[in-house]
Amino acid sequence: MEIYKINNIAELIEGNSYVGRGIVVGKTPDAKNAVSAYFIMGRSANSRNRIFSEKENGDIYTEPFDASKVEDPSLIIYAAVRKFENKLIVTNGDQTDTIYEGLEKGKGFAEALESRCFEPDAPNLTPRISAMLTFDNSDFTYRMSILKSIDAGGTDCARYEFSYPSKPGLGHFIHTYVCDGNPIPTFQGEPERVALSDSIDEFTDSLWNALDKDNKISLYVRYTDLATGEVQTRLINKNK
Repeated sequence: MEIYKINNIAELIEGNSYVGRGIVVGKTPDAKNAVSAYFIMGRSANSRNRIFSEKENGDIYTEPFDASKVEDPSLIIYAAVRKFENKLIVTNGDQTDTIYEGLEKGKGFAEALESRCFEPDAPNLTPRISAMLTFDNSDFTYRMSILKSIDAGGTDCARYEFSYPSKPGLGHFIHTYVCDGNPIPTFQGEPERVALSDSIDEFTDSLWNALDKDNKISLYVRYTDLATGEVQTRLINKNK
């Protein structure tokens, strides 16, 4: 087993019908760009009835594709990506706002998340996954977190945080589920090491095409130029 192997993210995903929601963060091989990506998948009609929407300030929200068909918005409609000063927050739920509001109060990433736990959707008990990039002096560091149930009964929350320097060509990938199931088995271990591309289009296409065609819903990819701060984005919605 090669513990330092950098995997092809498409190969990790292909053939897996349900990895749930996923976050990727890292640096391009040429060291010029910070990469952040977020995708959502869904099995139910309520979950699939969504799109990503980009606001004028660059924040990304999940929104209903057909508002008349929304059954329960509580766990599917939220801000997925928000910027606070020199930080970029990416999460799979409304803990995006929790982190943002914590930063406003002077809290750190992990401290802000102490008030949150996994989602109340038994028996799946979906983990909350989060990431935060901090830009400084033409470079960046990043943190990732997963909050998950400590047991099948959801009696308490286990909290895992990972802190990374950015390294050229290296990304980290965390997702909510291992694969499909009933209940759905939650993500295990450290974020997976994945290769990135200097081309935003190449990376976006590779990731989107690898996701299960029936269950994928939306993908957002953001490349931030570390020298200039210029941002490139790609946004794909299955529902159009």
